[in-house]
Amino acid sequence: MFGSIGMPELIIIFVIALIIFGPRKLPELGRSLGKSIGEFKRASNDLRNTLEEEIRVEDTRTPESNKSETPTPAPPEAQSSTAAAPEPVSAPADTNATSEQSPSKSGV
Repeated sequence: MFGSIGMPELIIIFVIALIIFGPRKLPELGRSLGKSIGEFKRASNDLRNTLEEEIRVEDTRTPESNKSETPTPAPPEAQSSTAAAPEPVSAPADTNATSEQSPSKSGV
């Protein structure tokens, strides 16, 4: 019931509490202890529920924020009105080819 505390240990603890607090005070202490434990359980459940709700709200916000963060492509009219034309993809390859030829020409 209480893990490694058996029935004989519980009886010894009860007798010591009875001797220390007396028969009149012991029921009052038991009630106070029970109320404290119940209040602690309620507070921990409220905290757990609040955290779960915040996580659920954050999970619903995350997909929406991902949608707004992705850039939307510009309409075709806006792309054609730009003054500078995009560079071809093969331009860097031509630059490397030129730099490779330069040392061989200077060596001749």
